[in-house]
Amino acid sequence: VTVGIAYIDLGVMNAVVALAIACFKALIVVLFFMHVKYSTRLIKLTVIAGLYWMGILFVLTFSDYLTRAWGTFSQQITLQ
Repeated sequence: VTVGIAYIDLGVMNAVVALAIACFKALIVVLFFMHVKYSTRLIKLTVIAGLYWMGILFVLTFSDYLTRAWGTFSQQITLQ
């Protein structure tokens, strides 16, 4: 599916479709190949806690990235 969709031009939706396919494949790997679907509640809680922590790290990283003043340093050099 990933290779097939790569040959189809979807415009700006290419990245969205590719990420959706990648998330689905990651879900299949976690549920079946890592045997989380048939595991105990403690294992499922550990997986959920890991995903929650990863979400926190993404939010902190992107909030730092989006609030930086990108043009400030170059403007200070040209003004001096």
